[in-house]
Amino acid sequence: MTDSHLTRRAVLGGAAGLGVVGSTSAFAALTMPKAPVAINIVDVAGNLALTKPAFEAYRVANPKLVSSISYSQAPAPELPGKLKAEEDAKHLDIDLVLTGTDALAAGIQQGLYVDLLGTYAADLPKLDAIYNQGGAKMQTLAKGQGVCVAYCPSGPFLEYMPDAVKTPPTTPAELLAYAKANPKRFIYGNPANSGPGRTFLMGLPYLLGDTDPRDPVKGWDKTWAYLAELGKYIEYYPAGTGPTMKELGEGTRDMIVTTTGWDLNPRALGVVPKRAQISVFKNFHWVIDGHYMCVPKGIAADKMAVLLDLMSYMLTKPAQAVIYDLGYFYPGPAVKDVPISMAPAASQKAVADYGRPEYDKMIAQYPLELPLDAQPMVTAFAMWDKRIGAQKGK
Repeated sequence: MTDSHLTRRAVLGGAAGLGVVGSTSAFAALTMPKAPVAINIVDVAGNLALTKPAFEAYRVANPKLVSSISYSQAPAPELPGKLKAEEDAKHLDIDLVLTGTDALAAGIQQGLYVDLLGTYAADLPKLDAIYNQGGAKMQTLAKGQGVCVAYCPSGPFLEYMPDAVKTPPTTPAELLAYAKANPKRFIYGNPANSGPGRTFLMGLPYLLGDTDPRDPVKGWDKTWAYLAELGKYIEYYPAGTGPTMKELGEGTRDMIVTTTGWDLNPRALGVVPKRAQISVFKNFHWVIDGHYMCVPKGIAADKMAVLLDLMSYMLTKPAQAVIYDLGYFYPGPAVKDVPISMAPAASQKAVADYGRPEYDKMIAQYPLELPLDAQPMVTAFAMWDKRIGAQKGK
């Protein structure tokens, strides 16, 4: 955090070894609650696997601000409708949303989130001063309506079992040839609710040389044609990424789409055998990814003050170091100067045991491309559903 921000905050005794930051005075436009508040967090990105210990550390260290934090998870496509219904009824059950670019985009499109930077920038850290390169890039997609809390260079690349795939594909054409020769042995998740599936969808225009990788309507002719042909040899599209990992681990599939975190973490957890390998496409471009904290419209002012304090804490280095987790969103921190040596011992061991030396080389070598903006992303999901997903059902 910047010095100017810390003048209104004090470092409290950290729970769980974390230097928890708590507010000691009123915000410029908001007043802290007279009694502690209950906070309800919904996660539609799997983000709690990274951040829950830090949220809990804040709660423990701030009993005068937070009485409890409840956590729930939901599929990303279900969140916008639920939020809109609650906001229309002026009865919110959700205080903080943890989301990837999917529900971020849909929420921005429908006007569901508070304009955090437009209204409360003075009560948050100076983001351009604390973010690393990837975190700063991902923050631009939020339109001020979210705060990037985790960053991953993502992918896409292929994960396969080496005993089943002797010559892994290194181009989209080779992947198509493999799928045609081995029907039902390759799979990827529905992009609307799968990070690897979404990354694959947005990465293909770069790999195929489409006319405009940022425009799924007018610039993705090669991508849509390719996915339609590839789909002939895919049995179905799972609703999320987890089933693809499970099926790879069980041997139902031989190859799937993956990202850095989805490659590392399921192997660390034993869902996928450690011996699984990855294949990187030639002329590779990273399509980077991030997780965000968003606040629904209609939050009471005193609770909003607590949420801003909580979000500010989540961007401190001790909280960010926890985000390494077991490699689920590798590397994870969106804030600069948070090395793996700051992470918990279990995180350091997981990365040492299951990480791949090529990760860091790839991060340094290949270009970083932003995901689609909100409106094009929502459009791309709808087009995929109609042109690709509908051909197989769910």
